[in-house]
Amino acid sequence: MHGTQGKRDLALELQAQFPILRPSIHARRANLTVKFQDLYGFTVEGNVDDVNVMNEVREKVRQQARAWWALEASKGPDWYSQPQVSSISEGIVLKSSLKLSALANAMTLKKLLRKGVPPVLRPKIWFSLSGAAKKKSTVPESYYNDLTKAVEGKVTPATRQIDHDLPRTFPGHPWFDTPQGHAALRRVLVGYSFRDSDVGYCQGLNYVAALLLLVMKTEEDAFWMLAVLLENVLVNDCYTNNLSGCHVEQRVFKDLLVKKCPRIAAHLEALEFDVSLVATEWFLCLFSKSLPSETTLRVWDVLFYEGAKVLFHAALAIFKMKEEELLLTHQVGDVIDILQRTTHQLFDPDELLTVAFDKIGSMTTNAISKQRKKQEPEVMKELDERLRRLNSLREDDR
Repeated sequence: MHGTQGKRDLALELQAQFPILRPSIHARRANLTVKFQDLYGFTVEGNVDDVNVMNEVREKVRQQARAWWALEASKGPDWYSQPQVSSISEGIVLKSSLKLSALANAMTLKKLLRKGVPPVLRPKIWFSLSGAAKKKSTVPESYYNDLTKAVEGKVTPATRQIDHDLPRTFPGHPWFDTPQGHAALRRVLVGYSFRDSDVGYCQGLNYVAALLLLVMKTEEDAFWMLAVLLENVLVNDCYTNNLSGCHVEQRVFKDLLVKKCPRIAAHLEALEFDVSLVATEWFLCLFSKSLPSETTLRVWDVLFYEGAKVLFHAALAIFKMKEEELLLTHQVGDVIDILQRTTHQLFDPDELLTVAFDKIGSMTTNAISKQRKKQEPEVMKELDERLRRLNSLREDDR
């Protein structure tokens, strides 16, 4: 448990992380677009209203921090990592006398996570709840250092693609767009490409790993978070060569859009708009390229505990929030413009997550798994046909 001094130090750190944003008097008068850096160093563009929203979000984060620390004081340190809490979240029925208290803890944790984890607490809470700590504990302590040394200097198709993508990963960021930032991100991505040769490296992982580095602070912790994300949290084969898992997720998402937002789905079908035009990037990059950083990380707060179904909640919410505006569109380009503008300006995470969990309705992991199994055969059939056509074209060119 944090002592009084420890709590004071955390409070001071949190206060330093969230300075009040004050646009110039000229910007306030003219309502001009202003630029400022968010908590994680990303340059944000917005008007004065957006600045006010960001300041409100900062105050909410401070309030959430006080709630987390109060629970540590009453329930003890790391109360959220107790086996009983985790097992309930995984749907396991407990038979111990602690069942009711564990259930209460699990419900409290789920509610807290949906309201957000304070940035100063994210590294340890993510590492515990995601399963990354457990995964790391199954290998020698020197695993990551040994891996990075063993693969140093080796060249593969994956390392070449990683080197190509490094300068394009959050360009202009004060840390990533430096030799040190590129080197750290490269070690994490190259290390994982050798850990799992089936995945190797897929474009999109650079953005995910980069954001993990910013949150987790150390390369090793970011590496293990990436490992648990790809191996346990997300659906299999999302990042393999043929992206079969990602194709399955897109088909499931289209079905869910029809079920949860039927008016939007019907209108988009009439426009011949394929939702994968925008949703593929959302799912591959886990919204890290689309949403403001704090909003993305609020989605991830829930993702690491409740699983990949959270991505469907968030994606559906983006469409739902702009339902009336989307229904007035007449061209595909207008739909894309609305969705891109919406995601880029979602500075208040609660605006998205309230719709995602309160208005979209319940979606169980089991129900989504059934939808995936239903879609997998058709996806594999399409991919096989595509491969045969490609091979046929190659034969014709010889």
